[in-house]
Amino acid sequence: MPRPDAGRAGAAPQAVISAAGAKAAGQPAGPAAAVQPVRPAPAQPPRPVPATPPRPAAPQPALDLPPVRPTAGNARVKSRHRVLALSFLLVVVIPVAITAWYLFARAADQYASYMGFTVRSESGPTSSELLGGLTSLVGSSSSTGSDTDILYKFIQSHDLVQRIDDRLDLRAIWSKPENDPLFAYTGNESLEDLLSEWERKVRVYYDEGMIDLRVLAFEPRDAQAIAQAIYDEGTVLVNELNDIARADALRYSRQELDESLERLRSARQAMTRFRNEYQLVDPTADVAGQVTVVSTLQAQLAEQLVALGLLRANAQDNDPRIAQTQLRVDVIREQIAAERQKFGSETATGEALSEVVGQYESLMVDREFAEQSYVAALAAHETARAEAMRQTRYLAAYVKPTLAQDSEFPQRMTLLPIMAGFLLLIWVVGVLTFYSLRDRR
Repeated sequence: MPRPDAGRAGAAPQAVISAAGAKAAGQPAGPAAAVQPVRPAPAQPPRPVPATPPRPAAPQPALDLPPVRPTAGNARVKSRHRVLALSFLLVVVIPVAITAWYLFARAADQYASYMGFTVRSESGPTSSELLGGLTSLVGSSSSTGSDTDILYKFIQSHDLVQRIDDRLDLRAIWSKPENDPLFAYTGNESLEDLLSEWERKVRVYYDEGMIDLRVLAFEPRDAQAIAQAIYDEGTVLVNELNDIARADALRYSRQELDESLERLRSARQAMTRFRNEYQLVDPTADVAGQVTVVSTLQAQLAEQLVALGLLRANAQDNDPRIAQTQLRVDVIREQIAAERQKFGSETATGEALSEVVGQYESLMVDREFAEQSYVAALAAHETARAEAMRQTRYLAAYVKPTLAQDSEFPQRMTLLPIMAGFLLLIWVVGVLTFYSLRDRR
């Protein structure tokens, strides 16, 4: 709370000031004058500061400037502008209008039929696998990639066009629209003109062994019929390739079998002549028997030598058993020597037995090789026959010929902007060329 003394102290100076002001005015100072408020002195406006006049700029030297040309007047249409407008009308507007009129008024609707197929190869267990893989020397291989390449070229060939034309009359199918000379067939009876139209109406797409087709015609059934005819003729071609491959395989395998059989026959005849000449069925068996005899004699000789040693160690020198044992040893040694001489003895023809055995072994090697070659050739021939009895390659359609429900061609909303852009580009290039030549004059 504020104290009362403080209020009095604040009011005292104001009473003094009021009394002084009243005395100066010639009025008596009283209680009323003591409480009259003091009026503030009126504020005086600021004195205006006199503006300093700007100093004149220092004179600059005069520059040699080109004279200013007068302002250009309003642009006016000249003859070259009219020529440009006329050229734009003739080059762009009128051709685009004619194109639009033809596409929407004269061009007949075209229907597309799509189809996709590939060449498949089937392989399974054959008789060669049951024979232990003896045909590895004459193994066969098949590749569907080359068949697909052949089929891709065949679809674009004169041969296929001629076959389908004989079957469906392509000229009549593609010349049905009477008022559409741009998209309808207008060629003559030559196959070259028909092939050109075939390239326009039939598009072939080849990707990683798969072939896709798009066939155009003025009726949906015609487009589907052409696509189906292409598939049928492709199947015929693949079957013909199968027949050729089977015939070649059979011919080659039969030829190899005949050659191997003749080789085996010659080897056996050579063996027969050898046996008749040396009167030996198997010289190696005779040699083996002689070796067995020598081995037996050597074993007996070892036993008799041991017995003779024991007798000499235990009996007296005049013991008759020593003489008998010594006689046995001598006889066995003579027999071993005689048997060993037979290895180098001459046969009835005067040749050494070792040479005869060498000839026999050579003939045996030739006969064994001929027999193995014959078995392999026979297995290869049986494999070729088994492959010929089944179809190893066939045409598999993963998209059968479709029947269009609505026309897709000609693509009017695509052709018209392309035509307009192309003509506009030609006109712009011509105008720029004209102005560049004009500016160089």
